[in-house]
Amino acid sequence: MKKLAGIWTALLLAAVMMTGCGNAANQEDSKAKQKTEAFPVTIDDASNQDVTIKKEPKKIVSLMPSNTEITYALGLGDKVVGVTTNDTYPKEVKKVDKVGDMNVNVEKVISLKPDLVLAHESSMSASADAIKQLKDAGITVLTVNDAQSFSEVYKSIEMIGEAAGAEKKADQLVKSMKSDLQDIQEKAKTISKDEEKSVFIEVSPDPDIYTTGKDTFMNEMLNVIHAKNVAADQTGWVQMTDEAIVKLNPDAIVTTDGVKAKAVEKRDGWSEIDAVKHHRVYDVDPDLVTRSGPRLIEGVEELAESIYPDTFKE
Repeated sequence: MKKLAGIWTALLLAAVMMTGCGNAANQEDSKAKQKTEAFPVTIDDASNQDVTIKKEPKKIVSLMPSNTEITYALGLGDKVVGVTTNDTYPKEVKKVDKVGDMNVNVEKVISLKPDLVLAHESSMSASADAIKQLKDAGITVLTVNDAQSFSEVYKSIEMIGEAAGAEKKADQLVKSMKSDLQDIQEKAKTISKDEEKSVFIEVSPDPDIYTTGKDTFMNEMLNVIHAKNVAADQTGWVQMTDEAIVKLNPDAIVTTDGVKAKAVEKRDGWSEIDAVKHHRVYDVDPDLVTRSGPRLIEGVEELAESIYPDTFKE
């Protein structure tokens, strides 16, 4: 009897193990099936075209640095086979094939045999012929929106995530960015009205100085840290004269064009500006504050630490 009972026990254990293995296999099959069933997807892109992506892309070419940074942040760097000569981040892009700058090398892109090309709304006109040639060659091209606010940056991330089969990671990235931005906003609440500084942001150097007005993410960045944009009464990217800037008399000046503080302070007539008088001229990493990608939050932090060091620098 004991021998018979032992046999039945062994058979029962074997059946349980087989069932467990079967369930595990079924779960893996289910996951793979769910991933496959995510495609095809159809996305209304920034060119107002319904772009259908039939299968999960295995090779991606990015025609804009912000697109590239988003793609890598979504863990898709191993799929990126082509980027522009303007791409500098992350460091891995140095080893990726280059496909031109604003002028796309169509032959090079086609030779890389991408499943997906990530174009950008800001270069639609300049790249129109190249994009048409790529589409005529049977390559799927998705035009990502030219984000001018944090909400639009989140949209860019979600669009690329959906197109590349990384929706979950896109959701996680957006949530993380929103959380980090909220932390900065909470800290900024400690800045009183009397402490708030007026700021001039230089995005292009002399002789053709440009700044950022309202309806731009850089203006939104200043609002987040309780700083006043002296050009907020104008819209978009605005050209300014030296006389107009001196008249605005900002408390702080931030350059995002590679011009160093000392060079700004030496400009003719600028010695009368409060920012120059008190040496509150700061040059920040342009990539952090001008690329509409995941590192914008780092850009907000750098702006905050420059303008309000007592509040934001630990």
